[in-house]
Amino acid sequence: MTEIARYQVTDMHTAGEPVRIFTGGMPALQGDSLLAKRRHVKAEMDLVRQRLMSEPRGHADMYGVWPTEPHHPDAALAVLFTHNGGYSTMCGHATIAMGRWVLDQQLVEPTPPLTRFGLECPCGLVEVNVETAADGSTGQVSFDSVASFAYALDQTVDVPGLGEVTLDISYGGAYYAILPASRLGMSLLETPLDELTRAARQITDATRQQLTITHPDPEAADLGFLYGTILVDDATSRETTGNLCIFGEGQVDRSPTGSGVTARLALDYARGRVQPGQPRLFRGLSGVPFVGQIRRVEGDRVVVSVSGQGFYSGSSEFVIEQDDALADGLPMAANLRAIWAAAK
Repeated sequence: MTEIARYQVTDMHTAGEPVRIFTGGMPALQGDSLLAKRRHVKAEMDLVRQRLMSEPRGHADMYGVWPTEPHHPDAALAVLFTHNGGYSTMCGHATIAMGRWVLDQQLVEPTPPLTRFGLECPCGLVEVNVETAADGSTGQVSFDSVASFAYALDQTVDVPGLGEVTLDISYGGAYYAILPASRLGMSLLETPLDELTRAARQITDATRQQLTITHPDPEAADLGFLYGTILVDDATSRETTGNLCIFGEGQVDRSPTGSGVTARLALDYARGRVQPGQPRLFRGLSGVPFVGQIRRVEGDRVVVSVSGQGFYSGSSEFVIEQDDALADGLPMAANLRAIWAAAK
């Protein structure tokens, strides 16, 4: 068999959500900015994502990080975020895992008890803070978000099967539709998970079709899209709360979603429900929490700190053979006819 590619990866997870870090065999990225590199990868190098995110090497809910050289002068590293549906603009759970990985790879000098460095993400520069012991071991990792904000409140969307649904849209490095599950006649804790995820996917699809989302920075038009839907509970602003995030093309986040926690706190601040410095626990599908709080206020925007911990789960080397009908991954589609049509 003729081998056409070989990739090395390190696998981690944060609160149960996978983080596959691309560490070897990847082609060089091209572009004079990180967003330009993201556009180039989407147009010219998407096979790497397909091969490493999709079955048989990945799975429907796989998530990946493609490290690259930074363009921002204050960044130690830049990253592209990938998943089965494409490329996201921000990812909190992956940023938390990368905090540990960057120190373990000796990409920055440790400064116990807290090591700080800049990570350039497609949405902008975030500050990563890593608890660092004298022996070099690491603990909790937090990041300070890009400036985040409530984008549109009380938007009404006509969702097939659900009727008119009122929701808010908030930005935490990516845009999310946010609403309580109770508004759909469901319970975040008791309704079967497949019903919740189906409803969230329907809301995402309808919102993308009916509402136009733009980013206020004219040079960041790539950021103007709805990334997913977050269903929440009815807990008060001081109680532990739940996030069920369905993102991309229907992936279910196991973690509380770091950028989703950011978006929720930006929304709660706009609603007058939360004050700066007030910590709150957020739980996702796995139940393992993130802690979020507003670090500072910048006009009508907020910078949010989100903390958690990443863990290693393995490392792999993947081989791509020319005659393999699934060399480029099992295509994701709605039915067998579409899957077979997309296959080699």
